[in-house]
Amino acid sequence: MNEGKVNAWHYATRQPTRVRWRDGRITHFEFSPAAPENVWIAPALLDLQVNGFGGVDFQQDGLTLEQLLTATRQLHAAGCARFFLTITTDAWPKLTGRLKAIALLRAQSPVLQSAIAGWHIEGPFLSPEPGFCGAHDPAVMCDPTPERIAELRELTAGDPVLLTLAPERPGALDAIAQATRSGIKVSLGHCNPSADVLTLAVHAGAVSFTHLANGCPQQLDRHDNILWRVLETCGLQVGIIPDTIHVSPPLFRIMHRQLGNSRIWYTSDAVAPAGAPPGRFRLGRLEVEVGPDQVVRQPGRTNFAGSALRPIEGVLRAAQMLGCPWQSAWHSFAAVPSALMGLESALAVGKDATFCVLETSPDGTITHATMHLKGEGQDITLDTRGCAAGVPPAAAPAMPTITSG
Repeated sequence: MNEGKVNAWHYATRQPTRVRWRDGRITHFEFSPAAPENVWIAPALLDLQVNGFGGVDFQQDGLTLEQLLTATRQLHAAGCARFFLTITTDAWPKLTGRLKAIALLRAQSPVLQSAIAGWHIEGPFLSPEPGFCGAHDPAVMCDPTPERIAELRELTAGDPVLLTLAPERPGALDAIAQATRSGIKVSLGHCNPSADVLTLAVHAGAVSFTHLANGCPQQLDRHDNILWRVLETCGLQVGIIPDTIHVSPPLFRIMHRQLGNSRIWYTSDAVAPAGAPPGRFRLGRLEVEVGPDQVVRQPGRTNFAGSALRPIEGVLRAAQMLGCPWQSAWHSFAAVPSALMGLESALAVGKDATFCVLETSPDGTITHATMHLKGEGQDITLDTRGCAAGVPPAAAPAMPTITSG
């Protein structure tokens, strides 16, 4: 649709709002006395770590344009208009080769240019220690040399980039400073640095920590471990996978109390099984399996290997764990990651007309949802599987609602 309007309640301000748009841009954003009681408007979700989706593995050689479009359409149906396509640890020439190939595919499609908002490079500059390496292969890890950081910046041109690395690796602190100067956002992860090294990494320019409580051993020292060190370190935003699997509900709530909503961004950390039926899938050189419980593992192993979470499901699961309305949890999957990467997310005059419209029942259950895409000029019906529970459990402690969007 080249132009249109919608009357709905704004997800963050809780005010009745009228939004009008023309030719892909919002032309009016104003108070509306006619907003239906059960209709809400919110910015589309932004996922900063998508390794694959809808049965499509982004870590494979020979990825096709149609496969990438298939995964993107599935992400759209999960409420996610934009995502950071994630390339994970492999031998450096293979990793950079995949990045080049996918960038060329992206350049061929306006849909992909709009959807792939940036790149997340998770590895190969990670910790090889058991547990901390996760499903990443230590044999192909390497140190972040100045030449490799410069090559990443050249390959990604001016695109937003999130680089996850272990700050204890040789040369990592200098690499953080170099990457930051070149406009790359550095996130720490799959690492086991001391508290002092964490502080030095922040001073060098690191701004985030990737999927805290994952990429570490299942058993940790109760007195001194990576969780306590990160929670105590000032200056880091923290990514969390809100699927109730990777982070237990009690720890999830503790993190929010300690850090506050504005310092936490949600991600699916989705791999190929996300949005697909249970079964076996490829994740680069690995084979992974996912059952009805949506837990992704390497066959015969207990550690997780990414998730099968769909972004819109993550919002509802976060709300249930926190005991807050879905509108508050939505903020951490849209506005917070956007701000971290310097991207726009607010609904305002002159901004892209990309947003979600959600209908709810009196108890807060999402009953129907659509997403309007500026780039395609169409409304997409969202797949709201797993989003039936709109009211958080009574046992969960209440969290404050957000007041600005």
